[in-house]
Amino acid sequence: MPAALRLGSRPSALALAQAEIVRALLAAAAPEMAIEIVPIRTSGDRMTSASLARVGGKGLFIKELEQALAEHRIDIAVHSMKDLPAVLPARFRIAAVPERENPADVLVTRDGASLAALPSGARLGTSSSRRRFQALRINRGLAIEPLRGNVDTRLKRVTEGKLDAIIVAMAGLKRLGLTGGVRAAALDAGDFIPAGGQGALAIEAIAGRRAGASAELERAIAAINDPRACFETAAERAFLAALGASCTTPIGVRAAIAGGRMAMRAILFSGDGARELSGLIEEPLDADLAPSSAETAGVRLAEQMRARGADVLLSDA
Repeated sequence: MPAALRLGSRPSALALAQAEIVRALLAAAAPEMAIEIVPIRTSGDRMTSASLARVGGKGLFIKELEQALAEHRIDIAVHSMKDLPAVLPARFRIAAVPERENPADVLVTRDGASLAALPSGARLGTSSSRRRFQALRINRGLAIEPLRGNVDTRLKRVTEGKLDAIIVAMAGLKRLGLTGGVRAAALDAGDFIPAGGQGALAIEAIAGRRAGASAELERAIAAINDPRACFETAAERAFLAALGASCTTPIGVRAAIAGGRMAMRAILFSGDGARELSGLIEEPLDADLAPSSAETAGVRLAEQMRARGADVLLSDA
């Protein structure tokens, strides 16, 4: 067993908060294990103003972490699940998915106004085409402005009056303990479908069992896996993979388990947002929540949407 489990993380406040969540879970599962958080700055962290869509997408937030895994400088990496491509390189695997935080998008304003109530010309900050197009479905009068930076920087754009509103993930606000200090309202899941994997953390590791890795380490990682979160995100990622969607595709998907059933809802936009296609499947669940069943459901929803013209929108996007 290594002297300390080396847990790789981006160095942002949110990424380190997420790494600390995972560290605490692992420590509870294996109290005898020493765990070290290793901050690793990624290409995405260095590019604070460029459009991610133009310079390589969200994969820029994981490249250096995967390199550290491959070089055995860290044992596992902690990611926001939505930053991972739908298909990982063969040498890596998602070793665990801890319990999922609320996956909703939230609207942050100074006065608590709803998205529909924002006046014509109100400046809404987001660099996500998915969020932009869904917001404009609700309020066509919004002026959409690009938004990058850490969560605190984004919130200041509203509190300082530079923007009238922003859309961010509820999970980030909760993990940073910021839900009490802003006027944030969750956007209805029926109108606003989040990104695949939003709210979930992914524990990435080398595929297979690495030489020298201990059984204790593998058991600790397995112990922090949440079957429900694993199933939901496996379905969402299989859907995205089956469509060939990238992190810049204007697409949302959410699988939710309730009452022994799973409902998975998705929305896809054309590149200009003028056309859209929605999809929904609902089905009973096997008791064991096998990831293979989740993947089958994701592929089935993708095939349904392909039969209704998804490929045309994907090629345009």
